Amino acid sequence: MFLIENVFGVVQGWAALIMGLASGSIPWFTMMVVHKRMSLFQKIDDTLGVFHTHAVAGLLGGLLTGLFAEPTLCSLFPVVVTNSRGAIYGSGGGQQLGRQLVGGLFIIGWNIVVTSIILVVIGIFVPLRKPDEQLVIGDDAVHGEEAYALWGDGEKFDVTKHGGGERSKNDEDSVYETQSKQVSIEI
Repeated sequence: MFLIENVFGVVQGWAALIMGLASGSIPWFTMMVVHKRMSLFQKIDDTLGVFHTHAVAGLLGGLLTGLFAEPTLCSLFPVVVTNSRGAIYGSGGGQQLGRQLVGGLFIIGWNIVVTSIILVVIGIFVPLRKPDEQLVIGDDAVHGEEAYALWGDGEKFDVTKHGGGERSKNDEDSVYETQSKQVSIEI
């Protein structure tokens, strides 16, 4: 979705299909294969694959737009640079691919600088990482709940399956309510 959502008006249907295939397979490959083999990615805690689904797919979308932008469709949008064309349409199409690459590199640089500034400011007030003891325990135990109740919507956290807590006096279905654990986080 991050690849095609902003360019659907300037590419032909066949190009959109190619872009769709690329948007599913290339970010998946970087997440499932490249991420596991590169030591740099091993040092980054990206449990949800945000880098791959946003950065890789977004940059890929920009580059493929520079490749597949159809001249007639580009001329229909007054915001687009006049005489724009993808690289496959020749006659200076490589310029559009170059613009897309420069734009992508600018956004990467901007994100690194601005995100770093934001994290430094936040780090002054709040620690950016949980203590190692809490990381070992995991989010479920620290918070006393699970993020996704996959066993059914609206059901309570069943500590007979997940540990901790006391039996509730008002609950006859042997579902336990969790007690709050005394976890202190220094701010």
